[in-house]
Formats: sequence, structure tokens, C-alpha cells
Amino acid sequence: MANTVWKDRKRTFLGLPWSFTRYELTEEKLIIETGLFGRKEEEIRLYRIMDITLHRPLGQRILGLGTIHLCTADRSAPELDIKRIKKPKQVRDMLSDMVEHEREERRIGAREYLGGADMDDCGYEH
Repeated sequence: MANTVWKDRKRTFLGLPWSFTRYELTEEKLIIETGLFGRKEEEIRLYRIMDITLHRPLGQRILGLGTIHLCTADRSAPELDIKRIKKPKQVRDMLSDMVEHEREERRIGAREYLGGADMDDCGYEH
């Protein structure tokens, strides 16, 4: 079983952790668990993360929060958000380093997406 490196919950608009979304980062994967009665657990292997973007709108910055947007090579979850978390820059940097480490360990090369105006943030064509 992999060790938990980081965990947090999605915060409310007031910065309080009163939500039914939990995030857990292990050495090999990111797990996003949502729901109150019916639970959904999304698991993304770190080596499948292609791009990481940090969004910090004014309201979130005031509360010390941020949202990390992930573009992945996963068919069931090509895009994911780690919403309204504490210390988002530190989490983004840690996640980025861990993704690179997993790619090196598995000898997986990153595919760069080059495109024009018809490409979204993750490099997918529209």
C-alpha cells in the first residue's frame, strides 16, 4: 500500500473544509473522492498527468486557496480539478515533481501537444 503524501478537502467559498470532496495524493496516484451518500472515487496514476495549471481567482487568493487543473492521458478523466485547497502553490510544485519522478521511474516520455486556436488548455482538438 502506498504512503499518503498529502490530503485535503475541497473548501467552501468561505474557506472552510465543509464539503464532500476529499483529495489524497500517494507516491503513485491521486485519488479524488466525492459524494455524501453515493460515493465516487476517481484514481489517476501520476505518470498519466500531462499538464498542471494553478488558478487563483481573487476570492480564493484572499482566503489562501487555489484550484489546480490537471490534464491527463486518462480516458475516463481527461481533465480534473483539485478545487479550493490550502497551500495550492506548494501542492502544485509537489505534484509536478512527483509526476516527473514517476515518469522517469517508468521511462515514460511526455508528449507535447502543439496546436492552433482550435486546441483547449489540455491540447485536445475541438
